Amino acid sequence: MKYISTRGHAESLDFEGVTLTGLARDGGLYVPEEIPVFSAGDIRAMRGKTYAEVAFEVINPFVGGCLTEGELKRMLDGTYDENYGGQFRHPAVAPLVQTGNNDWLLELFHGPTLAFKDFALQLLGRFFDHFTAKRGQKLTILGATSGDTGSAAIEGCRGRDNVSIFMLHPKGRVSDVQRRQMTSVIEPNVVNIAVDGNFDDCQALVKACFNDLAFRDEVGLTAVNSINWARVMAQIVYYFTSAVALGAPDRRVSYSVPTGNFGDIFAGYIAKKMGLPIEKLVIATNSNDILARTLETGRYERGDVYSTLSPSMDIQISSNFERMLFEIAGRDADVIRRYMDDLSSTGGFTLDKPHHDALTALFAAERVDDDTTKSVMQELYASSGYIADPHTAVGIEAANICLPDDGAPRVTLSTAHPAKFGDAVQQATGVEPVLPPHMADLMGRDERMIDLANDASLLQARVREGGWS
Repeated sequence: MKYISTRGHAESLDFEGVTLTGLARDGGLYVPEEIPVFSAGDIRAMRGKTYAEVAFEVINPFVGGCLTEGELKRMLDGTYDENYGGQFRHPAVAPLVQTGNNDWLLELFHGPTLAFKDFALQLLGRFFDHFTAKRGQKLTILGATSGDTGSAAIEGCRGRDNVSIFMLHPKGRVSDVQRRQMTSVIEPNVVNIAVDGNFDDCQALVKACFNDLAFRDEVGLTAVNSINWARVMAQIVYYFTSAVALGAPDRRVSYSVPTGNFGDIFAGYIAKKMGLPIEKLVIATNSNDILARTLETGRYERGDVYSTLSPSMDIQISSNFERMLFEIAGRDADVIRRYMDDLSSTGGFTLDKPHHDALTALFAAERVDDDTTKSVMQELYASSGYIADPHTAVGIEAANICLPDDGAPRVTLSTAHPAKFGDAVQQATGVEPVLPPHMADLMGRDERMIDLANDASLLQARVREGGWS
């Protein structure tokens, strides 16, 4: 399996290469040269298998010989199977919970940091360990987080001998639990940085460092954000496990996905390309609605970033959308460079009509404001006793609006544990959600982070200093 850049000017790489590289050297994102396709029989054969076993079937074609089957199986068992040290605290790993006649929540928060990012980042840390040891190489991870990626990446990479991790978050714009999950990890190889700005500022700093090729080579830079293909790849798996549990391939399923950076829903698109019978994919957004506006108007244009009750989606530039553009443009890198040049120079671009038509055929989208988010949380709790976090509530409302109740099962991805957003949950339901036992002392732990201005040169200087002595 080879991987190519969406912008067409970077060298093609194998799975090991794209995992260690992250962002392509031409500024593009890597995608598989070909998408593997499963038959209906292949998908039926996943019934009754464990999460780790399905993960092997889905991921193995993308690895393309960079790992032996035995090596990959051991990594997947170590990630997703409690019997082999996996840290997911539910026997199903990603359980489905029925909340209505045709409605389901896919709980993706049973990992060590209580968010869906654990599914990819617990595995990515193992990939890093294996490939760096094989190469005798040191890596510097630089990432930006709107809340959940940071803690999941840190948990996956803490204490690893060949990896230093620098994680940027927008100062004062993540929840207290999200911040403390990052800043209370006191390890020599973990540096948390609070940036004076919003998430898009953090993400722009990371991209600036990656696009400085001399700096990138100097410090051995790689990415854990969903610009790294391995992140998207690992998230494909729970679409398969959930759809099979609901009757696939003999029954079609629709998904509503709370998303800001487009990575999680792009994984659903790849699952559909692989043969999973997905009826519709719904882009669920909060007031930071660039993706919903793009579907409505065909114009992709950055706007102001608003602080909301669902801060992990407080994003106005969705990095993974470039991968989707590459697909709907027939994998024409010239088109992608034109779009990205316009975005850089003018702050936006207008989709060619065939590309807009292709996008609206694949996706629906809905924006959900904070008042509606609270109402959904309150109504769900009153009707069923179920406590949902605000991101999940955004997904539920988008499903209610965009998907018929008499068709395919409607699955909303529940991306975070409600205790990560306790203030919002308490406002909506009157209930203060409790952190699970392994995090019960989180709010009393010591923190370590540095404050930094929104300046790439200052960031590069700190990265050059390395981890904590």
